[in-house]
Amino acid sequence: MGIQNTLKALGDPIRREILELLKSGRLTAGEISEKFPVSGAAVSKHLSVLKDADLIRDTRNGKYILYELNTSVLEEVMLWLTGLKGEKND
Repeated sequence: MGIQNTLKALGDPIRREILELLKSGRLTAGEISEKFPVSGAAVSKHLSVLKDADLIRDTRNGKYILYELNTSVLEEVMLWLTGLKGEKND
């Protein structure tokens, strides 16, 4: 996947808001779609980009697909960004 896909995915405000929603727990695509003034197809595309960047995971529960954060990728990005600051340990 790489940092390039991750940063691209984080560059869109709707995708960042989807990540904010998923902080509270797993949601279906329908539950996520209810929060945005865009089509379900647009939300599906955003979910696909987030999934391709490995920022979210999906699991099937009966006829529903539940989406959740993949915090390990976010932690990697945060560590990389922190390293860019160049702070020295005292």
